[in-house]
Amino acid sequence: MSELTEMKCIACQAGAPLATAAETEKWKPKIPDWEFKEVEGIQRLERMFDFNNFKETLAFVNKVGAIAEDEGHHPVMLVEFRNVTVSWWTHKIKGLHANDFIMAAKTDQL
Repeated sequence: MSELTEMKCIACQAGAPLATAAETEKWKPKIPDWEFKEVEGIQRLERMFDFNNFKETLAFVNKVGAIAEDEGHHPVMLVEFRNVTVSWWTHKIKGLHANDFIMAAKTDQL
């Protein structure tokens, strides 16, 4: 278990600080399969997960949904036949927060 998977998300309000460069450098090695993507000027974490069939794909989506509900922090998921693209970012602050790194690590743990 990494440090990130042991952490809990905190309620994030508009105006909360974005993850700092130092935090990003510290946490990125703990989620090496995630890409940093910028969409409409907003930094996101994104990763595609591949599965053998649609049943496995849906099971994974439901597991991600369950941890998202537990943590009160929700991703965008693009569901296709044998893969799911998961994107984490904090909508209220229009960028990356510690919560996004926590949830990326917890998603990997599934």
